[in-house]
Amino acid sequence: MAPHFLMPFLMVSLFGLAYLPIPSLAEEGVIVDGAGYTLHDTESIKGHDEQKVAKDPVCDSSRKPKIMRVEPDEAKPGQTVTIKGEHFGTRDCFRGVAFSAAGSTKIDYTFVNDTTVEAMVPEIQPGMSFIDVVASGGNARSKAFLVQAR
Repeated sequence: MAPHFLMPFLMVSLFGLAYLPIPSLAEEGVIVDGAGYTLHDTESIKGHDEQKVAKDPVCDSSRKPKIMRVEPDEAKPGQTVTIKGEHFGTRDCFRGVAFSAAGSTKIDYTFVNDTTVEAMVPEIQPGMSFIDVVASGGNARSKAFLVQAR
């Protein structure tokens, strides 16, 4: 009967040890390999550049993009389509355009403004595709778009 009585006591003792502070093996202020920061929360990889930080764009991630229409609503590979919508952001914060039927193919596009982007239809098989716009606030998908045969 003694082992059954001791079992809960041993469990509590073992789990209690997990909450005891364990001294760090690294000294305070030493760069820890792979951590990316010193123990003083100062960035240790590549340093800090005030001029670069000042030039970085401030992107509004609270404004989710929305595609209203694509003109024309069908096109051949190599032709340019105009994507109209809202909340595409700024040139520096705009991430890109994708065609669902093109997979990871890089799409050539021109950012015009917060409501307009022009994109070239990639070399893909004729059929239906969706056009995705990726901005700092997320991504938006168009209604079905017809890629015509060349």
